[in-house]
Amino acid sequence: MSVHTVDDPYTGEVAVSLDTTTPAQLDAVLARARAGARALRSMPVEERVALVLRACEAMERRIDEIALDITRQMGKPLVQAKNEVGGMAGRLRHMAAIAPACLMDVVLPPKENFERRIAREPLGVVLDLPAWNYPLLTAVNAIAPAVLAGNSVVVKHSPRTPLCGEHFARAFEEVGAPEGTVQAIFLDYEATERLVADPRIDHVLFTGSVHGGHRIQAAAKDRFLHIGLELGGNDPAYVAPDCDFEKTVENIVDGALYNAGQSCCAVERVYVHRSLYARFIEACEPLVRSYVMGDPRRDTTTLGPIAQPWHPAELQAFVDDARTRGARIVCGGSMTRVDGKGRFFEATLLCDVSPDAKLMNAESFGPLLPIAPVDSDEEALERMNDSQLGLTASVWTKDRERADRLARKLEFGTVYMNRCDALDPALPWSGVKDSGRGVTLSALGFDQLTRPKALHYRLRF
Repeated sequence: MSVHTVDDPYTGEVAVSLDTTTPAQLDAVLARARAGARALRSMPVEERVALVLRACEAMERRIDEIALDITRQMGKPLVQAKNEVGGMAGRLRHMAAIAPACLMDVVLPPKENFERRIAREPLGVVLDLPAWNYPLLTAVNAIAPAVLAGNSVVVKHSPRTPLCGEHFARAFEEVGAPEGTVQAIFLDYEATERLVADPRIDHVLFTGSVHGGHRIQAAAKDRFLHIGLELGGNDPAYVAPDCDFEKTVENIVDGALYNAGQSCCAVERVYVHRSLYARFIEACEPLVRSYVMGDPRRDTTTLGPIAQPWHPAELQAFVDDARTRGARIVCGGSMTRVDGKGRFFEATLLCDVSPDAKLMNAESFGPLLPIAPVDSDEEALERMNDSQLGLTASVWTKDRERADRLARKLEFGTVYMNRCDALDPALPWSGVKDSGRGVTLSALGFDQLTRPKALHYRLRF
C-alpha cells in the first residue's frame, strides 16, 4: 500500500493524504458493485429516482465541507466551489426528473397478433473517471444517470481531487442505497488502466486530457467495451459586428477567466470583427485587470491559484510563444505569487495573436484571453474550425439567422449564441474530433448507460 498526498495550491501544505486501494480491497469493491448493480436493477425506476434525490440532499447538507475540500485540493475560490455544489444538484435533479420517461419501454406501433417493445437494460458496473477542474460536475454527469438507469458506479477521481469521489459514496451510503451502489477508490494511472481492462467493469466514462483519453482507450483494446470520452477543448468565440457590445465583452471575459480558465469549455480564442476590434480590446482590459488573486478562502478573491504544480510554467510558455509570433500583451502575462504564497498566473489579455500561436491551437487551461481580428463571418468560421478540438463554440450577434447559419457549419459538439462556458443538462454534452466521443446528460445521456433489448411477443398461434 502506498500513500498519496495532495498539496494545497495556495499554502503549499499537504491538504490530503490517503492510502491507495490495494488489490484485495479493489476485489471487494468490485464484488459489492456487482451485487449493488443487481439490487438496483430490480428496483423500480421511481425508487431509484427517490434514492438519487435523497443522496443529493445529503450532499447539499454538507455544502460547506464539500466546498472547502474542493478549495483546498485544487484552489477554486470558495464562493465558486459552493456554486459548484449547487450546479451539481441542478444537473442531478434534472436527470432524475426525466428518468422515468427516458427509461420506459419503447412501444412500437400495433401489429396484428404481436407485441413489440424495446426495453432499456442497465449495463452493470460503471467506472467513472472524473476530472479535477469541476470535480463535482464531471462526476455527477456519470453518477446520476448511471444509478438512475440501474447501474452501480465505482468512482476513481482525479489524483488532484480524490476526496470528491468519497463525498458521493458517503451520500449514497447514508441514505440507504443498496451496498455497492456508489463506491470511491484511489488508484495510480497504471492500476486504473488495468481496471479499465477488467471484465468486471461494464462501461467507462473518462473526463480529462486527450493524452489520457488515448491511454484509457488503449487500456480497453482487448475488450468490446464502449468508452465515453470528454477530452476538453480549444473553444472559440466570434464577435460579430452587430453584437450587444457591453454584454458580449462582459460574458466573454468571464467565460475565459472563471475558475482561472481551468474549464474544458472556457473561451480560449476570440475572433473579433475588425470594425469592433480596437474597441473590444479597450473594453476588455479593465475587466481583466479587475480580477483579484489571493487566498481562495476569502470572498474577495476572484482568481484562485493554478491547481497543478507544473502548469504555471506551461502557461508562461504559451504566452511567450504568442509574444514571439507578434502578439501584444495588454495586461498580465506572468507567473506570480501573492504574499509569497500560491502558484498563480495573472489574468492575461493578448491581442494580435497569430493563427500559428500555440494558444490558438491547443488547450491552454488557464486565465488567458487571446484575441485576433477577422474581416468577415466566413473568415471567422474558417478560423474557428481550424482545430483538432471540437467541444464548444460561441457566436455573439443579435441576428439569430446569422448565428444559426454559422452554427450549422461549426464543427463542435455545442454551439452557443450569446453565451459561453455553460451547460444545460437538458442538452447533450458531447464533443467531436479530439474532444472525445459519447454523450452525457439530457435524454440521450441514458442511451450509453443502457443496452436495448428487443421484446418480440407473438400473442397467439
